[in-house]
Amino acid sequence: MAVEVKVPALGESVTEATIGEWLKKPGDPVKLDEPIASLETDKVALEVPAPQAGVMGEYRVKVGDTVEVGAVIATIEDNSAAGETTQVEEREEPQPADQKAPAPAPAPATAPAAAAEEDDHTTTLSPAVRRAVLEHGVDPSAIKGSGKDGRLTKEDVLAAAQAKKASPAPAVSAPAAAPAPAAAAPAGTGERREERVKMTRMRQTIARRLKGAQEEAALLTTFNDCDMTAVMEAREAYKDLFAKKHGIKLGFMSFFAKAACLALEDIPAANAYLEGDEIVYHDYVDISVAVSAPNGLVVPVVRNADALSFAEIEQAIAAYGQKAKDGTLTMADMQGGTFTISNGGVFGSLMSTPIINPPQSAVLGLHRIEERPVARNGEVVIRPMMYLALSYDHRLIDGREAVTALKIIKDAIEDPMRMLIDL
Repeated sequence: MAVEVKVPALGESVTEATIGEWLKKPGDPVKLDEPIASLETDKVALEVPAPQAGVMGEYRVKVGDTVEVGAVIATIEDNSAAGETTQVEEREEPQPADQKAPAPAPAPATAPAAAAEEDDHTTTLSPAVRRAVLEHGVDPSAIKGSGKDGRLTKEDVLAAAQAKKASPAPAVSAPAAAPAPAAAAPAGTGERREERVKMTRMRQTIARRLKGAQEEAALLTTFNDCDMTAVMEAREAYKDLFAKKHGIKLGFMSFFAKAACLALEDIPAANAYLEGDEIVYHDYVDISVAVSAPNGLVVPVVRNADALSFAEIEQAIAAYGQKAKDGTLTMADMQGGTFTISNGGVFGSLMSTPIINPPQSAVLGLHRIEERPVARNGEVVIRPMMYLALSYDHRLIDGREAVTALKIIKDAIEDPMRMLIDL
Protein backbone atom coordinates (compact mmCIF):
# COMPACT_ATOMS: atom_id res chain seq x y z
CA MET A 1 0.00 0.00 0.00
CA ALA A 2 1.35 3.40 -1.00
CA VAL A 3 1.48 6.32 1.43
CA GLU A 4 1.41 9.88 0.08
CA VAL A 5 4.22 12.28 0.95
CA LYS A 6 2.90 15.81 1.48
CA VAL A 7 4.58 19.20 1.82
CA PRO A 8 4.85 19.92 5.57
CA ALA A 9 4.05 23.23 7.27
CA LEU A 10 6.75 25.71 6.27
CA GLY A 11 6.38 28.38 8.92
CA GLU A 12 4.34 31.46 9.61
CA SER A 13 3.07 33.23 6.45
CA VAL A 14 4.91 30.78 4.15
CA THR A 15 2.49 28.87 1.92
CA GLU A 16 4.65 27.49 -0.89
CA ALA A 17 8.11 26.20 -1.70
CA THR A 18 10.17 24.93 -4.62
CA ILE A 19 11.41 21.36 -5.06
CA GLY A 20 15.17 21.75 -4.71
CA GLU A 21 16.29 18.14 -5.24
CA TRP A 22 15.25 14.56 -4.68
CA LEU A 23 17.36 12.75 -2.10
CA LYS A 24 15.91 9.32 -2.92
CA LYS A 25 15.21 7.67 -6.25
CA PRO A 26 12.21 5.43 -7.03
CA GLY A 27 12.99 1.96 -5.72
CA ASP A 28 15.41 3.11 -3.03
CA PRO A 29 14.80 1.79 0.50
CA VAL A 30 13.58 4.49 2.86
CA LYS A 31 13.62 4.61 6.66
CA LEU A 32 11.03 6.35 8.82
CA ASP A 33 11.75 10.12 9.01
CA GLU A 34 14.66 9.79 6.57
CA PRO A 35 14.90 12.88 4.27
CA ILE A 36 13.65 12.11 0.78
CA ALA A 37 13.46 15.59 -0.76
CA SER A 38 14.77 19.10 -0.24
CA LEU A 39 12.47 22.12 -0.39
CA GLU A 40 13.54 25.73 -0.90
CA THR A 41 11.50 28.55 0.59
CA ASP A 42 12.12 32.28 0.50
CA LYS A 43 14.44 32.06 3.49
CA VAL A 44 15.60 28.51 4.16
CA ALA A 45 16.06 25.09 2.60
CA LEU A 46 14.41 22.27 4.49
CA GLU A 47 14.04 18.53 4.05
CA VAL A 48 10.89 16.46 3.73
CA PRO A 49 10.99 13.34 5.96
CA ALA A 50 9.52 10.00 4.98
CA PRO A 51 6.16 9.44 6.74
CA GLN A 52 6.85 5.68 6.97
CA ALA A 53 9.56 3.12 6.22
CA GLY A 54 9.37 1.38 2.88
CA VAL A 55 10.49 1.88 -0.71
CA MET A 56 10.54 5.19 -2.57
CA GLY A 57 7.62 5.27 -4.98
CA GLU A 58 6.85 7.66 -7.82
CA TYR A 59 7.52 11.40 -8.01
CA ARG A 60 4.40 13.50 -8.41
CA VAL A 61 6.34 16.72 -9.13
CA LYS A 62 9.66 17.63 -10.73
CA VAL A 63 12.71 19.51 -9.45
CA GLY A 64 12.01 23.22 -9.80
CA ASP A 65 8.22 22.90 -9.44
CA THR A 66 6.45 25.19 -6.98
CA VAL A 67 4.30 23.32 -4.46
CA GLU A 68 1.93 24.48 -1.74
CA VAL A 69 1.69 23.28 1.85
CA GLY A 70 -0.21 19.97 1.93
CA ALA A 71 0.43 19.14 -1.74
CA VAL A 72 1.33 15.51 -2.57
CA ILE A 73 4.84 15.32 -4.01
CA ALA A 74 5.62 11.57 -3.95
CA THR A 75 4.60 8.18 -2.58
CA ILE A 76 6.23 5.61 -0.30
CA GLU A 77 5.46 1.95 -1.02
CA ASP A 78 4.96 -0.52 1.82
CA ASN A 79 8.22 -2.29 2.64
CA SER A 80 6.54 -5.69 3.13
CA ALA A 81 5.08 -5.61 -0.37
CA ALA A 82 8.50 -4.84 -1.77
CA GLY A 83 9.98 -7.73 0.21
CA GLU A 84 7.41 -10.19 -1.19
CA THR A 85 8.22 -9.12 -4.74
CA THR A 86 11.90 -9.67 -4.15
CA GLN A 87 11.33 -13.17 -2.73
CA VAL A 88 9.20 -14.21 -5.70
CA GLU A 89 11.87 -13.06 -8.13
CA GLU A 90 14.52 -14.98 -6.25
CA ARG A 91 12.44 -18.20 -6.30
CA GLU A 92 11.48 -17.99 -9.95
CA GLU A 93 14.86 -17.12 -11.43
CA PRO A 94 16.83 -20.31 -10.52
CA GLN A 95 14.12 -22.69 -11.88
CA PRO A 96 14.51 -22.06 -15.63
CA ALA A 97 18.30 -21.77 -15.41
CA ASP A 98 19.69 -25.33 -15.12
CA GLN A 99 23.25 -24.37 -15.95
CA LYS A 100 25.79 -23.62 -13.29
CA ALA A 101 26.15 -20.08 -14.61
CA PRO A 102 23.91 -18.48 -11.94
CA ALA A 103 26.48 -19.37 -9.26
CA PRO A 104 28.69 -16.31 -9.86
CA ALA A 105 25.60 -14.05 -10.09
CA PRO A 106 26.22 -12.30 -6.73
CA ALA A 107 29.52 -10.87 -7.98
CA PRO A 108 28.06 -8.93 -10.95
CA ALA A 109 25.10 -7.93 -8.80
CA THR A 110 27.48 -6.01 -6.55
CA ALA A 111 28.76 -3.87 -9.41
CA PRO A 112 25.36 -2.49 -10.45
CA ALA A 113 24.54 -1.86 -6.81
CA ALA A 114 27.77 0.05 -6.34
CA ALA A 115 27.16 1.94 -9.57
CA ALA A 116 23.64 2.80 -8.48
CA GLU A 117 24.93 3.96 -5.13
CA GLU A 118 27.56 6.11 -6.79
CA ASP A 119 24.99 7.52 -9.19
CA ASP A 120 22.69 8.31 -6.28
CA HIS A 121 25.58 10.05 -4.51
CA THR A 122 26.13 12.21 -7.60
CA THR A 123 22.48 13.07 -8.15
CA THR A 124 22.02 14.28 -4.60
CA LEU A 125 24.63 17.03 -4.98
CA SER A 126 23.19 20.49 -4.52
CA PRO A 127 23.53 22.93 -7.45
CA ALA A 128 26.30 24.86 -5.68
CA VAL A 129 28.25 21.67 -4.95
CA ARG A 130 27.73 20.38 -8.49
CA ARG A 131 29.10 23.62 -9.98
CA ALA A 132 32.12 23.46 -7.67
CA VAL A 133 32.79 19.85 -8.72
CA LEU A 134 32.70 20.81 -12.41
CA GLU A 135 34.82 23.92 -11.94
CA HIS A 136 37.59 22.18 -9.99
CA GLY A 137 37.48 18.80 -11.72
CA VAL A 138 37.35 16.69 -8.56
CA ASP A 139 35.74 13.29 -8.07
CA PRO A 140 32.79 13.70 -5.65
CA SER A 141 32.79 9.98 -4.82
CA ALA A 142 36.32 10.32 -3.42
CA ILE A 143 35.41 13.14 -1.02
CA LYS A 144 34.06 12.54 2.47
CA GLY A 145 31.10 14.81 3.10
CA SER A 146 30.83 16.83 6.28
CA GLY A 147 27.18 17.80 5.86
CA LYS A 148 24.11 16.12 7.27
CA ASP A 149 24.03 12.35 6.62
CA GLY A 150 27.49 12.60 5.04
CA ARG A 151 26.36 14.84 2.18
CA LEU A 152 28.94 16.96 0.39
CA THR A 153 29.12 20.70 0.98
CA LYS A 154 30.76 23.32 -1.20
CA GLU A 155 33.48 23.68 1.45
CA ASP A 156 34.28 19.95 1.16
CA VAL A 157 34.79 20.29 -2.61
CA LEU A 158 36.95 23.41 -2.27
CA ALA A 159 39.10 21.71 0.38
CA ALA A 160 39.55 18.66 -1.87
CA ALA A 161 40.48 20.88 -4.81
CA GLN A 162 43.02 22.72 -2.67
CA ALA A 163 44.52 19.42 -1.49
CA LYS A 164 44.68 18.21 -5.08
CA LYS A 165 46.68 21.28 -6.10
CA ALA A 166 48.98 21.04 -3.09
CA SER A 167 49.83 17.35 -3.52
CA PRO A 168 52.81 16.80 -5.86
CA ALA A 169 52.47 14.37 -8.76
CA PRO A 170 54.26 11.00 -8.34
CA ALA A 171 57.79 11.03 -9.77
CA VAL A 172 57.29 7.78 -11.70
CA SER A 173 54.24 8.95 -13.61
CA ALA A 174 55.53 12.46 -14.34
CA PRO A 175 57.30 11.68 -17.65
CA ALA A 176 54.33 9.70 -18.99
CA ALA A 177 51.74 12.24 -17.88
CA ALA A 178 53.63 15.27 -19.20
CA PRO A 179 52.58 15.00 -22.89
CA ALA A 180 48.87 14.75 -22.07
CA PRO A 181 48.44 18.26 -20.61
CA ALA A 182 50.55 19.71 -23.41
CA ALA A 183 48.27 18.15 -26.02
CA ALA A 184 45.11 19.17 -24.21
CA ALA A 185 46.20 22.77 -23.62
CA PRO A 186 45.45 24.18 -27.11
CA ALA A 187 41.92 22.73 -27.08
CA GLY A 188 41.29 24.00 -23.57
CA THR A 189 42.46 27.57 -24.24
CA GLY A 190 40.10 27.99 -27.18
CA GLU A 191 37.09 26.52 -25.40
CA ARG A 192 34.42 28.99 -24.26
CA ARG A 193 31.52 27.66 -22.29
CA GLU A 194 28.35 29.10 -20.81
CA GLU A 195 26.08 27.57 -18.21
CA ARG A 196 22.58 28.67 -17.33
CA VAL A 197 21.45 27.79 -13.82
CA LYS A 198 18.07 28.85 -12.50
CA MET A 199 18.27 30.99 -9.38
CA THR A 200 17.18 29.21 -6.23
CA ARG A 201 14.13 30.51 -4.49
CA MET A 202 16.30 31.79 -1.65
CA ARG A 203 18.62 33.65 -4.03
CA GLN A 204 15.63 35.23 -5.78
CA THR A 205 14.30 36.42 -2.43
CA ILE A 206 17.72 37.78 -1.37
CA ALA A 207 17.99 39.68 -4.67
CA ARG A 208 14.47 41.07 -4.38
CA ARG A 209 14.84 42.17 -0.75
CA LEU A 210 18.24 43.81 -1.19
CA LYS A 211 17.14 45.65 -4.32
CA GLY A 212 14.01 46.72 -2.46
CA ALA A 213 16.16 48.06 0.38
CA GLN A 214 18.15 50.17 -2.07
CA GLU A 215 15.03 51.53 -3.71
CA GLU A 216 12.99 52.24 -0.58
CA ALA A 217 15.52 53.24 2.09
CA ALA A 218 17.72 56.32 2.09
CA LEU A 219 20.93 54.37 2.61
CA LEU A 220 24.06 55.98 3.97
CA THR A 221 27.21 54.51 5.53
CA THR A 222 29.49 55.97 8.19
CA PHE A 223 32.95 54.55 8.89
CA ASN A 224 35.39 54.42 11.77
CA ASP A 225 38.48 52.43 12.63
CA CYS A 226 38.93 50.43 15.78
CA ASP A 227 42.01 49.36 17.72
CA MET A 228 41.53 45.67 18.51
CA THR A 229 44.44 45.45 20.97
CA ALA A 230 42.37 45.31 24.18
CA VAL A 231 39.92 42.69 22.87
CA MET A 232 42.69 40.52 21.47
CA GLU A 233 44.59 40.67 24.76
CA ALA A 234 41.41 39.78 26.69
CA ARG A 235 40.75 36.80 24.41
CA GLU A 236 44.32 35.59 24.76
CA ALA A 237 44.24 35.90 28.55
CA TYR A 238 40.91 34.16 29.13
CA LYS A 239 40.31 31.89 26.12
CA ASP A 240 41.36 28.69 27.89
CA LEU A 241 39.35 29.37 31.05
CA PHE A 242 36.37 30.47 28.96
CA ALA A 243 36.44 27.31 26.83
CA LYS A 244 36.88 25.09 29.89
CA LYS A 245 33.95 26.63 31.74
CA HIS A 246 31.50 27.17 28.88
CA GLY A 247 32.57 24.60 26.30
CA ILE A 248 32.79 27.21 23.54
CA LYS A 249 35.52 29.43 22.12
CA LEU A 250 35.57 33.12 22.98
CA GLY A 251 35.18 34.94 19.67
CA PHE A 252 35.02 38.55 18.54
CA MET A 253 31.31 38.44 17.72
CA SER A 254 30.20 38.38 21.36
CA PHE A 255 32.24 41.52 22.06
CA PHE A 256 30.69 43.35 19.12
CA ALA A 257 27.19 42.11 20.00
CA LYS A 258 27.48 43.45 23.55
CA ALA A 259 29.03 46.70 22.27
CA ALA A 260 26.15 47.07 19.81
CA CYS A 261 23.65 46.60 22.64
CA LEU A 262 25.23 49.55 24.45
CA ALA A 263 24.96 51.69 21.33
CA LEU A 264 21.36 50.69 20.62
CA GLU A 265 20.37 51.49 24.19
CA ASP A 266 21.68 55.04 23.78
CA ILE A 267 20.49 55.45 20.16
CA PRO A 268 17.10 53.65 20.06
CA ALA A 269 16.41 54.78 16.48
CA ALA A 270 19.12 52.38 15.28
CA ASN A 271 17.12 49.55 16.87
CA ALA A 272 13.80 50.65 15.37
CA TYR A 273 12.11 50.48 11.99
CA LEU A 274 9.55 52.36 9.93
CA GLU A 275 6.07 50.97 9.37
CA GLY A 276 4.00 53.29 7.24
CA ASP A 277 4.12 56.69 8.92
CA GLU A 278 4.98 55.22 12.32
CA ILE A 279 8.28 54.39 14.02
CA VAL A 280 8.36 51.05 15.86
CA TYR A 281 10.80 51.09 18.79
CA HIS A 282 11.95 48.01 20.71
CA ASP A 283 12.97 47.69 24.35
CA TYR A 284 14.95 44.55 23.51
CA VAL A 285 17.77 43.76 21.08
CA ASP A 286 17.40 40.83 18.68
CA ILE A 287 20.61 40.71 16.64
CA SER A 288 20.57 39.11 13.20
CA VAL A 289 23.97 37.55 12.60
CA ALA A 290 24.91 37.04 8.96
CA VAL A 291 26.07 33.44 8.45
CA SER A 292 27.38 31.90 5.23
CA ALA A 293 25.44 28.78 4.20
CA PRO A 294 25.84 26.51 1.14
CA ASN A 295 22.80 28.08 -0.53
CA GLY A 296 23.61 31.70 0.30
CA LEU A 297 23.84 34.20 3.12
CA VAL A 298 21.35 33.68 5.93
CA VAL A 299 20.68 35.79 9.02
CA PRO A 300 19.50 33.80 12.06
CA VAL A 301 18.53 35.87 15.08
CA VAL A 302 20.20 35.90 18.51
CA ARG A 303 17.24 36.94 20.62
CA ASN A 304 17.46 39.19 23.69
CA ALA A 305 21.17 39.69 23.09
CA ASP A 306 21.13 42.57 25.58
CA ALA A 307 20.23 40.09 28.37
CA LEU A 308 22.65 37.32 27.31
CA SER A 309 26.16 36.68 28.60
CA PHE A 310 29.19 36.47 26.34
CA ALA A 311 29.07 32.66 26.55
CA GLU A 312 25.36 32.50 25.68
CA ILE A 313 25.90 34.70 22.63
CA GLU A 314 28.84 32.58 21.44
CA GLN A 315 26.85 29.37 21.97
CA ALA A 316 23.87 30.72 20.04
CA ILE A 317 26.04 31.83 17.12
CA ALA A 318 27.93 28.52 17.02
CA ALA A 319 24.65 26.57 17.03
CA TYR A 320 23.28 28.66 14.15
CA GLY A 321 26.52 28.25 12.21
CA GLN A 322 26.29 24.47 12.48
CA LYS A 323 22.63 24.47 11.50
CA ALA A 324 23.43 26.64 8.47
CA LYS A 325 26.16 24.21 7.41
CA ASP A 326 23.82 21.23 7.86
CA GLY A 327 20.95 22.99 6.12
CA THR A 328 18.64 22.67 9.14
CA LEU A 329 17.86 26.32 9.84
CA THR A 330 14.14 26.91 10.24
CA MET A 331 11.94 29.88 9.44
CA ALA A 332 11.58 30.57 13.17
CA ASP A 333 15.38 30.89 13.46
CA MET A 334 15.38 33.81 11.03
CA GLN A 335 12.19 35.68 11.79
CA GLY A 336 12.41 39.01 13.56
CA GLY A 337 15.66 40.78 14.27
CA THR A 338 16.05 44.45 15.13
CA PHE A 339 19.70 44.99 14.15
CA THR A 340 22.23 43.09 12.01
CA ILE A 341 25.96 42.39 12.33
CA SER A 342 27.76 41.18 9.20
CA ASN A 343 31.38 40.03 9.37
CA GLY A 344 33.03 40.26 5.96
CA GLY A 345 36.43 40.12 7.64
CA VAL A 346 36.33 36.31 7.78
CA PHE A 347 36.54 36.38 3.96
CA GLY A 348 39.31 39.00 3.91
CA SER A 349 37.26 42.15 3.31
CA LEU A 350 39.09 45.36 4.24
CA MET A 351 36.10 47.71 3.91
CA SER A 352 32.54 47.54 2.62
CA THR A 353 29.17 49.29 2.70
CA PRO A 354 26.70 46.66 3.99
CA ILE A 355 23.02 46.87 3.02
CA ILE A 356 20.37 46.92 5.73
CA ASN A 357 18.16 43.88 6.26
CA PRO A 358 14.57 45.20 5.83
CA PRO A 359 12.62 46.24 7.79
CA GLN A 360 15.61 46.96 10.04
CA SER A 361 17.19 50.39 9.86
CA ALA A 362 20.86 49.71 10.55
CA VAL A 363 23.58 47.11 10.00
CA LEU A 364 27.10 46.93 11.42
CA GLY A 365 29.82 45.70 9.07
CA LEU A 366 33.00 44.14 10.49
CA HIS A 367 36.17 43.65 8.48
CA ARG A 368 39.57 42.01 8.65
CA ILE A 369 42.07 42.91 11.35
CA GLU A 370 45.20 44.42 9.87
CA GLU A 371 48.31 45.77 11.54
CA ARG A 372 48.71 49.43 10.62
CA PRO A 373 50.77 52.38 11.86
CA VAL A 374 48.74 54.75 14.06
CA ALA A 375 49.61 57.72 16.22
CA ARG A 376 49.48 57.17 19.99
CA ASN A 377 50.62 59.88 22.41
CA GLY A 378 52.66 61.60 19.74
CA GLU A 379 54.36 58.41 18.57
CA VAL A 380 53.75 56.16 15.60
CA VAL A 381 53.06 52.60 16.72
CA ILE A 382 51.79 49.42 15.06
CA ARG A 383 48.32 48.31 16.15
CA PRO A 384 45.84 45.63 15.00
CA MET A 385 43.16 47.80 13.40
CA MET A 386 39.73 47.05 11.96
CA TYR A 387 37.51 49.29 9.86
CA LEU A 388 33.91 49.43 11.10
CA ALA A 389 30.99 50.41 8.88
CA LEU A 390 27.47 51.33 9.94
CA SER A 391 24.92 51.52 7.13
CA TYR A 392 21.62 53.09 8.11
CA ASP A 393 18.30 54.33 6.80
CA HIS A 394 18.62 58.11 6.76
CA ARG A 395 14.83 58.47 6.78
CA LEU A 396 14.84 57.36 10.41
CA ILE A 397 18.40 57.83 11.67
CA ASP A 398 20.19 61.16 11.47
CA GLY A 399 23.88 61.36 10.71
CA ARG A 400 24.67 62.51 14.24
CA GLU A 401 22.91 59.50 15.72
CA ALA A 402 24.62 57.07 13.35
CA VAL A 403 28.08 58.47 14.02
CA THR A 404 27.42 58.46 17.76
CA ALA A 405 26.25 54.83 17.71
CA LEU A 406 29.36 53.71 15.82
CA LYS A 407 31.59 55.72 18.16
CA ILE A 408 30.03 53.95 21.17
CA ILE A 409 30.78 50.57 19.58
CA LYS A 410 34.36 51.63 18.83
CA ASP A 411 34.95 52.90 22.38
CA ALA A 412 33.51 49.72 23.92
CA ILE A 413 35.78 47.51 21.83
CA GLU A 414 38.87 49.58 22.54
CA ASP A 415 38.02 49.59 26.27
CA PRO A 416 35.97 46.43 27.06
CA MET A 417 35.58 47.53 30.69
CA ARG A 418 32.84 49.87 29.42
CA MET A 419 30.68 46.83 28.67
CA LEU A 420 31.00 45.62 32.25
CA ILE A 421 30.06 48.92 33.87
CA ASP A 422 27.48 49.92 31.23
CA LEU A 423 29.23 52.91 29.70
